[in-house]
Amino acid sequence: MTIGILKEPDFENRTSLLPEGMKAIENLKSSVLIEKGAGEKAYAHDDEYKEKGAELADIETILKKSDILLSINAPEKEVLNKLRESSIIISVFNPLGDKEIVDFLLEKKITAFSMDMIPRTTRGQAMDVLSSMATIAGYKAVLDSAMNLPNFMPMFMTAAGTIRPAKVLILGAGVAGLQAIAISRKLGAVVEVFDVRSEVKEQVESLGGKFVEVEGAREDAEAGGYAVEQTEEFKEKQRQLIHDHASKSNIIICTAQIPGRKAPLLIEKRSVEAMKPGSVIVDLAASTGGNCELTENGKTVIKEGVKIIGKSDYPSDMPNDASRMYGNNLINFLKILIDDEGKVNLNLEDEILKGTCITHGGEIISPRLKSVYTNK
Repeated sequence: MTIGILKEPDFENRTSLLPEGMKAIENLKSSVLIEKGAGEKAYAHDDEYKEKGAELADIETILKKSDILLSINAPEKEVLNKLRESSIIISVFNPLGDKEIVDFLLEKKITAFSMDMIPRTTRGQAMDVLSSMATIAGYKAVLDSAMNLPNFMPMFMTAAGTIRPAKVLILGAGVAGLQAIAISRKLGAVVEVFDVRSEVKEQVESLGGKFVEVEGAREDAEAGGYAVEQTEEFKEKQRQLIHDHASKSNIIICTAQIPGRKAPLLIEKRSVEAMKPGSVIVDLAASTGGNCELTENGKTVIKEGVKIIGKSDYPSDMPNDASRMYGNNLINFLKILIDDEGKVNLNLEDEILKGTCITHGGEIISPRLKSVYTNK
């Protein structure tokens, strides 16, 4: 079994697998072909890969010889066009939000697994790329906001007087939000948290956050732990409550997203106008429209004296550990996909493989994607 690792686009600093992961691949009775320079931005050099047993190659050789191809960002269509008919590609395709790539994979009858579709079950936790990357995003978002805030985060008792702690409002208590709570509390801030899912209240409070609840939220047990679309009546009550808390906050961390849909609008222009000058908003949902009405994806802007950071790619800013976590997720996934003889075991009855396989033989396999795709 030959596993190929592609170099990521110029905007990406992560890589699919660090040299330390080569031993695990060897244990799967497989070898690695890696594109030259693929790990450089993640501080993993070609010589380190060679020392661990990987073979350096150009992209044409990798596409020609690989049985399984690994990447983080979905490869360009020109690359996918050159895949061997029997090869498998594992990447992050965002199929719930990108119908065009799904259509292309179907047309070309490519066997594709999307790591952002790993079922959120107990068994799937070790492969959950979204959780891994959200952990980094939540961590970095708080540090970034602290560096941009013109105030201290913790309370200080000084000879010059008492400095009050910063107030942080976190929207969304998923993995990124929970990590943001933990880091904010460690830095000494007072933390309030909003989420439409009532079951996260205990987790929020266990980390030292105060749960802000709007009554009447719609929840769906089949949503896999994700938030679901709410009624207009609920949204209006939600916006007003968030406005009231936002106006008193020094920092807002926005993490609320709904897979395959535009991010919910939670911070209106009027709420930004009501915030204190010098306050900071970090919007992790920027790439899907943003939770803040004034967010600009990939940009830091100042509106009404409030700094708004629209950034969804924090994992790329911490490429070494981000690559380590992504690589470990991949290895755990490969242990299911590759059998004891080092051959592909494409058992699409397995809940993990079935849930993650977006296309095979010109058909959509993932039940979740199939239900969404047929309604588009």
